[in-house]
This record gives sequence, structure tokens and C-alpha cells, in this order.
Amino acid sequence: MKTNIIVAAIAAVLIPSALFGQQPRPQMPQADYQFTVVKENPITSIKNQASSSTCWCFSAIAFLESEIIRIKGIKDAADYPDLSEMYVVSLSYKDRADKYVRLDGDLRFGPGSEADDVLHVIDDYGIVPQSAMPGKQTLPSHGEIDAVTKAYVETIAKRSARGGLSKTWKAGFDAMVDSFFGECPTTFEVNGKTYTPASYRDELGLVPSDYVTLTSFTHHPFYKPFVLEIGDNWRGDPSYNVPLDELMDALKTAVEKGYTAAWGSDVSEIGFTRNGIGVLVDAKAVATGSDQARWVGADPAQAQKAPVEIPKEIVPTPEMRQEWFDNKTTTDDHGMQIFGIAKDQNGTLYYMVKNSWGESGKYKGIWYVSENFVAGKTMDIMVHKDALSKDLKKKLGIK
Repeated sequence: MKTNIIVAAIAAVLIPSALFGQQPRPQMPQADYQFTVVKENPITSIKNQASSSTCWCFSAIAFLESEIIRIKGIKDAADYPDLSEMYVVSLSYKDRADKYVRLDGDLRFGPGSEADDVLHVIDDYGIVPQSAMPGKQTLPSHGEIDAVTKAYVETIAKRSARGGLSKTWKAGFDAMVDSFFGECPTTFEVNGKTYTPASYRDELGLVPSDYVTLTSFTHHPFYKPFVLEIGDNWRGDPSYNVPLDELMDALKTAVEKGYTAAWGSDVSEIGFTRNGIGVLVDAKAVATGSDQARWVGADPAQAQKAPVEIPKEIVPTPEMRQEWFDNKTTTDDHGMQIFGIAKDQNGTLYYMVKNSWGESGKYKGIWYVSENFVAGKTMDIMVHKDALSKDLKKKLGIK
């Protein structure tokens, strides 16, 4: 039954067969940075999203794994959780398809999303360990499923708008997703105990409503939530808008208190290098291709000889942030996890960032991103509400 549905769906769409060549991104000469760790909170192992646009899920899952470590007081790395990204991705695709059709296609349909999406899935459906749903690919490569599902829902949405919605369209869509990612388990065992996705979520101590998302833009009032106007925010999740200095203080305080953060950022700047550094230099680069190659270059041979001096950075202002957001030079490119603080040899503060591009770069999957870069290019951050100061909670009306 499922095979027939999938074959029919694929036959109804055209998948482009030509692959466009990638133009390697220009490389910024990199200084000889020397970092001293100030605060480092526990993280799980580095993962690789490979050829998929699922950073939103990998980063949020990494963040929640660190939350489980903190909540449960886990000390031994051998006992660290390993949650299934593809479980969340699969259910997110299904939820978005349903909304897309209900809106007659008046919604962006694609593989990108944001961290709050992960909370919705976990709240509505629960979560499973990687062992229960490892996915069907060693490294994710989602070009085929992205093309087929988009064409499928576009066709269904057009029929729906004309009053011709099939009663079986959702079964067809779900069958495609299940065939590609694997079926979501309803029960599974961990350490000899049987769980459902919901009971496992509760056993881990995850309460999705305990997490808040912060941002900072001047086109909305401060200390009020608003729906960030980005296409990947397809669920319409609100973020609390706070002044830039308070946003940065909230992040720094959270990390110092032992919390981590899910971080949505623009990484198309030339200062976000292929070798584990993110600095806000006054330069622009055109990025093409997909994910790591798209943002940080594809050809190591193009790397330039490192200069002695660390480059001077832009000190961003709220006005700069707003201008960059309005003119689309700050976009919702990539999701990562902020987990620590370090300083370079000049005393400049950097955030330690867990990426999802495998153990790439000088620091094996870790990026050191300057405070200026984070201040200038942050789209939003997600933290546990208890990471916020009492004063900020009061301003936001958070209990």
C-alpha cells in the first residue's frame, strides 16, 4: 500500500536532475587565536546534519540534551542522552504539510524551521532516543524528499482551493515521509524499561513550556512578545523582544549559571570562517551551495595564510541590527548551540558554539564566536526561563 502511494507521488512530480556547481565562498585570513576557557557547560557529541537543512532540529536537540544533563544531574558522559533528530524532523514535515494545505499553499513549505518547532513536536508527540529511530541514512541527504514533498503538497493545495481535496492525501504524504525517515515508534525500550514517546519525554524532565525565546529589534515594542517575521517561523511562534544590552546580558548570565542556549543566527558573513571562528568584520561575502559549503566555503586550498593580528570588529548597535534585518543582510541562516565562554589573548570575549557540521574546522566542530558577532547577528536565542534574571522575568511577565 505504502509503496504504491510513494511511486504514484514521485511519478506526479519532476525532480531536477541537474546539479548546479557550487561557487566557493571567499576565505577571510585567520589570525592565530589563543583561547582560554572561562565557562564551559556540558554538551553531547558533535553531530553532522550533512546535506540537509535541519540545523534548527540538530541545534535544538543538542540544547535539550544539555538541558537533560543539567536537569538530571548526569555526571558521566557515557550516560548522556542521544535524542532522535529524524523523529522530530519527520513529525514537523507532517505538521507543516497539514497547515500548508489548510492555508491553500499560503505558507512557506521547505526543510527549514526554527527551534520552537522542536518544542511543539516534543510537547505534542513526545521524543525518542536515537536508538529507537536512527533514520535510514548514515548522513542525512534530504534533497529528494524535500523536492517530492513540496511538489506533492503544492498539487494538493491547488486541488483543495478548487474544492477537490482528496480524503487520502495525508496518508500519501505520511507514507512518503515514513518511507524516507522511518516510521515513528509508538513504544520502545531504554535500559530494559518500556516507554512511549510521551512517557520518555516526561522521564527526561523536559517541559516544553519552561523554555522562552528572546530577540532584539526596534520595529516592535520592548518587553512584549511578537512573531518574528521570518519564513521559517511557519508556526508563528512569538519571541520576547528585549533591548540589545539586556539580550546579551541574559545570554552571558545564562551560560555563567550553567545553562546553554539554542542560537539562531546569520552565518553568511565572511567573518564566520570555515575554521571555527566567528567575528564581525567589515566585509561581505556571497554564499552559495548548501549548508557548510554554502556558508563557509568548499575548497580548503583557497584558505589564505593567517595574519598575525586579530581583525578589528564592528561594534554593533540596535540601529545596525535593525537595518541589517530590514535589508536582509541579517537572515535566519543557521541554528547552533551556545554552551560556553572563552577569551582570546587580547581579553576579548567569545562564545563557545556547538555546530552540526561534523567534526570540522580547527576545533573539531566547535566555533569560537565573538561577543560582537553574537550581538550583531543573533536572530534569536532560546533558554530555560530559570536562566533569566528575576528583573527580566518581571519585565516580561514570566513566572
